[in-house]
Amino acid sequence: MSRVLAVAVALLLLACPVQGALAASKRKPVNEFASQEAILRWINQYRLRPEPQKLPAAVKAMSELGLFRELENAGVYVGFMAGVLQSNPDKAEDLVTKMFPIPPEDQVPIVRAIAYSDLPEWKPLMLKFVERMPARKGLIDRFVYGKQPTLKQMALDDGAGPLDMLWGLYFATGSPEPVLRIISILAWSKDKDNVERLTIGNMAKLSLATNASRDKGLLDLVKAALNTENADTRVVLQEVIDAAETFEFARVRKDAMAAIEQLKTKGPQSARNTQWWGMVGQTALAIGCVAASAMGQVQVGIPCVVGGAASGAALKFMSPN
Repeated sequence: MSRVLAVAVALLLLACPVQGALAASKRKPVNEFASQEAILRWINQYRLRPEPQKLPAAVKAMSELGLFRELENAGVYVGFMAGVLQSNPDKAEDLVTKMFPIPPEDQVPIVRAIAYSDLPEWKPLMLKFVERMPARKGLIDRFVYGKQPTLKQMALDDGAGPLDMLWGLYFATGSPEPVLRIISILAWSKDKDNVERLTIGNMAKLSLATNASRDKGLLDLVKAALNTENADTRVVLQEVIDAAETFEFARVRKDAMAAIEQLKTKGPQSARNTQWWGMVGQTALAIGCVAASAMGQVQVGIPCVVGGAASGAALKFMSPN
């Protein structure tokens, strides 16, 4: 009897691992990109641990979550996609191929990411996908024939989208180039004539200060720029550095709101017109929303309004935790 019992126990022990393995095989794999927050966390950490092979899955998740629905708010994702392609020229075609199938309405970010990647052969790469994106042929032709600006050619006062895309590019590459472009417009935060530039300049200032406070490499880059930028930019750079080192972002917000209040009271130095006065309230809303997000009071992705366009600039403050 004891021998029979021993055999039975042995068989049970052998069966347990098999059953456990079967149960594990039936479990659904964890979806790394199940939410916008999960995608942003991955983007946030990417430059510290690049995983380009995961980009197609992330892009499909962005599409499924509707993150491309409002292109004005998708700048950080487009810039990030472009940055991953830029850093992996030998894998770029394969990465784009694996992004398909994807709905036609969500193919625009792919077209833009290829153009903004600044790869030496980005045009031939884009043309390889014309048949996969017949609905986007018009946009592809505009890029290929130079009628649509690339990110390098885009004016940074063209809404907040370019600023978002530059941050996305930095998150993907860790390259100083997009940061230096952001630094180049910091003097706009003191603009007394142009309400758009005032807004975008303060977005650049606040996003730099917030990100640099949590990213030593970025802070070192900002400090190094003190040796190369002009006097007007150096003044703002020092304010960025002070805010980053002391975590006193409220002061940056206060300065921005004071500048807006002055414009509301006195109007632009060069001109006063009805159109300008109509912009002031929207600018104040944008700065208030940006500042609130920096203090953790606004969820990532909630848009601000600048000039009638949805703007997510500086709402995706992401740096190593």
